[in-house]
Amino acid sequence: MPIHLGLNIDHVATVRQARRALEPDPVAAAQLAVLAGADGITVHLRQDRRHIQERDVRLLRASIQTTLNLEMAVGEGILALALEIRPDQVCLVPENRQELTTEGGLSLTAGQEALRACIRSLTDAKILVSLFIEPEPATVRLAKELGADAVELHTGSWALAWNAAQNRPQDTGLAVQQERLRSAAEAAGAVGLRLHAGHGINYRNVGMLLDLPGLRELNIGHAIVSRAVLLGMQRAVADMRQAIDRR
Repeated sequence: MPIHLGLNIDHVATVRQARRALEPDPVAAAQLAVLAGADGITVHLRQDRRHIQERDVRLLRASIQTTLNLEMAVGEGILALALEIRPDQVCLVPENRQELTTEGGLSLTAGQEALRACIRSLTDAKILVSLFIEPEPATVRLAKELGADAVELHTGSWALAWNAAQNRPQDTGLAVQQERLRSAAEAAGAVGLRLHAGHGINYRNVGMLLDLPGLRELNIGHAIVSRAVLLGMQRAVADMRQAIDRR
């Protein structure tokens, strides 16, 4: 089964919000990305609205014909908005107002009742729910117990280990992180959860993820948007699509 490529366009909005201007337009970027082979569009509507705005999500829902994946924290206000807009998927993520980017997986033990209720509300609305988690089998199994449809494995630690291994090939850290991902992927398959992955994935390291058992979806943002600044969005997406399909 081909691996679904989800493009996270948050950083297109980051550039726009730097000047509180009208461009670059994340919706136009999404449309170009879909034309170039992206299977879905991911946006994180943060509580501080630092990049993607509510208007962007509404326009994306109305204009793109492919999968819309909304990343969000657990909270009544954002949940009500998700139930109104009805994205195809929601990925529940942690949020910290001081962070530059998402720094780790969602805790599935803190605030568990609120998390369980949020998942139930979304699944009742026929929205696929994934949880952005650390790649640990026990956490994968807990995600299943809470009612999630999918898990998105946080690949940030793996990506840092990959970077380190480029200068220190003898370092065993990458092998350790790769095995963490594989064990979590196998756990997801064992309990019947759809498997996604994201964070820190780029054109050079993506090939190492493609053989994860049961991998269905990769959500990639910074690397593609960075290349798009220099080469254009369609070329950047097409290059990643080719990198994924090369397996």
